[in-house]
Amino acid sequence: MRAPKRWLGALAALLLPMPTQAQQAQPQADRPITMLSPFPAAGGGSARVFADAFGRLLGHPVVILQREGASGVVGMRALAASPADGWTIAYTAMTPLVVQPHLVRELGYQPEALASICNVAENVISIAVRADSPVHTVADLIAAGKRGPFTSGSAGINSLPDLAMQRFQAAAGVEFTHVPHRGDGPAFTETYAGRLNFAAVSVAAAGAMVRSGEMRLVAVFSAQRHPEFPSVPTVTEQGVAMVQQSFAGLYAPPGTPQPVLARYQAACRTAVEDPAYRAIATATGAVVSYMPGAELAAMLRTESERTGATLRALGVQPQ
Repeated sequence: MRAPKRWLGALAALLLPMPTQAQQAQPQADRPITMLSPFPAAGGGSARVFADAFGRLLGHPVVILQREGASGVVGMRALAASPADGWTIAYTAMTPLVVQPHLVRELGYQPEALASICNVAENVISIAVRADSPVHTVADLIAAGKRGPFTSGSAGINSLPDLAMQRFQAAAGVEFTHVPHRGDGPAFTETYAGRLNFAAVSVAAAGAMVRSGEMRLVAVFSAQRHPEFPSVPTVTEQGVAMVQQSFAGLYAPPGTPQPVLARYQAACRTAVEDPAYRAIATATGAVVSYMPGAELAAMLRTESERTGATLRALGVQPQ
């Protein structure tokens, strides 16, 4: 069967050599690339800055299109249903790829079939307390939990921060009283107000008040320390051997041609070094973290298996 001429034209445009600086400065008459965003605000503005750098390298404007709902499921369904011609991609956290498949029976897409382009950032999850809290270490936290009721907040049941705490409790042999909220912000606010003892939240949510000295980080769940807060050890360094990471990356529809993916991956590798992108990532508490497509896909498989095991142990069934 012969491919439609319009599809061949689109693919040919994508396979052209990267434009020179002079060409980039010229007004672009080419079709824009649509970048779906399954979550609000697309990484606190860092996605917009990354998209600008990514588009300049490819010689095409990038338009961010919000497709929110069901913890990213709505946006990833839209991506899976898009033509595999390279003109539609998605920038997303990994929740709809490693968590929601274990919670939603009729997902509407196969995470392993989506084409991984690259990872661009890690949104590090932390344990945060008020500055005047007696908890200074993971050992302090475990001891407090074993003495009696000790309350924790998170972005919601089965969110990545909640799953981090579930795995932490299992590894440390302790149990806290979990109070779920709708997002990092409310959980963090309740901790600051003194109505919760601590919160499992992203460094992005906690950063401003940690910098001001009103809140304090006890630990991070990442595999390495956060570069802005190098004095804060990881959970593993403090004796509880577990890691919970939260990545954000680019994906394309199933069947997207490999030459297109390769060109997008090359642009991604360069875009993460863009000074404006790195500056806003740092300002919002994210950590620039590039991974090529194959490595990203392998990481997602591992995280999905780990998440599925955690949810099964909690008795969670897909609905």
